[in-house]
Amino acid sequence: MATNPYHYPPDLISALIDTIPLLGRSKNDTIVFFRECGIAEVHLADLQSRLAADRNSISKYEIARTIIARVNEEGDSGLRARREIIRRVVEWEDFSTCWADKAAAARGHVTRVRQLVDAKDAFARMQQERDRECEERLRPQREAVEEAARQRAARRALYDELVTLFGMKAPRLRGLKLEGLLNRIFKLDGLGVRESFTLTTDSGQIGEQIDGLIELENQPFLVEVKWWKDALGVDGVAQHLVRVYSRAGVHGLIISASGFADTSVDQCRQALAQKTIVLAELREIVYLLERDGDFAEWLRVKARAAAVDRKPLHLPGLDDVA
Repeated sequence: MATNPYHYPPDLISALIDTIPLLGRSKNDTIVFFRECGIAEVHLADLQSRLAADRNSISKYEIARTIIARVNEEGDSGLRARREIIRRVVEWEDFSTCWADKAAAARGHVTRVRQLVDAKDAFARMQQERDRECEERLRPQREAVEEAARQRAARRALYDELVTLFGMKAPRLRGLKLEGLLNRIFKLDGLGVRESFTLTTDSGQIGEQIDGLIELENQPFLVEVKWWKDALGVDGVAQHLVRVYSRAGVHGLIISASGFADTSVDQCRQALAQKTIVLAELREIVYLLERDGDFAEWLRVKARAAAVDRKPLHLPGLDDVA
């Protein structure tokens, strides 16, 4: 049974004051009723004393009004007692405790309290249902906002981590860290990622070292990551082109921290007749992280430029940057 957890509303107070005095024959019965509800003795002692000193100095209705007012002003400490008062009244069935000429009135008042409680319970349930429906409507929006905040925080952390690589002096360690970092960056926007793997020959010798593979709309791209001192020439892209050519239905993505020489770009442009080859500069990754860009859309735009416009090295957002 749901009731207001803090205070009785005025109509319920009035109904309780009209009802409880009728449930017992004596004024002491009224005090006993409240004592059995768990009302603290501090709220009963003075009333009990007045009753002992002069029974005519106080009525059952004044007793009920005073105690209900006191317990209604209490906070959490009076919650249990307030609920117990309600429970005992609405569940009251033995009207033999009443004066015979008051039993019918007592029944009517108990019914009135039940109706008030039921109405308030129904209102509470309706309010709860409205709150639930509102919560259900707002949840996707709130979750989207929270997810966007998480994405921004993740991008900022990845950006900070990427920037630190530029100060590393150990090329091999820097390259390994970059590979792992790029995999996490691509995962952020839902690109399917298979991290670096090694293919061996039948004799157990290492055949190929693949930096990674990502999938965009079920289209796989073999990934090669280079952090060389100078721009990549033909020799910097040739091996990866061979890997891509040897696999049906696979495209290529080469990411270079030092850019690409015109010769390597021309080589990849010629390959576009048979394969989609995408060239990317590491500064594009930095640019996207700075601006909270979408890497799936970035790759989609670059792949379209390669396949349709025959531009393996398309720099979205950077082509117009001086």
